[in-house]
Amino acid sequence: MEFKTAVFYFLSAILVFASLRVITARNPVHAALNLILAFFSAAGVWALLQAEFLAISLILVYVGAVMVLFLFVVMMLDINLDRIREGFWSYLPLGAIVGLVMVAELGAVMAANYLGVLETDAPQAVAGASNTKDLGRLIYTDFVYPFELASVILLVAIVAAIAITYRGPKKTKYTDPAEQVRVRAKDRIRVLQMPAEKQD
Repeated sequence: MEFKTAVFYFLSAILVFASLRVITARNPVHAALNLILAFFSAAGVWALLQAEFLAISLILVYVGAVMVLFLFVVMMLDINLDRIREGFWSYLPLGAIVGLVMVAELGAVMAANYLGVLETDAPQAVAGASNTKDLGRLIYTDFVYPFELASVILLVAIVAAIAITYRGPKKTKYTDPAEQVRVRAKDRIRVLQMPAEKQD
């Protein structure tokens, strides 16, 4: 077995395990950490396939947006944040393991791509080829309808998330500055004349 094939199986096994843990973990923090690991492993697979643009986009867009996703989950499920903050240090071992696995994956992909241990039968990319240009041409020509459909689905998901978390207008005591400026003293002060009572 060649080194790159071994790296592919290594990344794939971690990706499948992390994906299963995302849907089976009872703790939302653990699920978010496993989701980060799954995205990072998928990015490593893309890097092995010489699709560097997709790999870096997966890391920058999805891994960067995982915390936003986690915040949406917290807002929708009304999770007790005080209880989560109390057990912050209990998440450190899992976070450290996820970080070490990411470093190992990154080192394996770099070793497979840059240390001359590529497979001999796979065709190499052309010298002047651009993954980003080819991907853009395919998205906006052959796959324009699925691309637009995906954007509509994401828009519907955003609207649905806002509709679920919206709890009506906040009842605040609003004062109009224009009315405060136009106020007059006689509108605010009223002199009362009370008859004096004689005491015997």
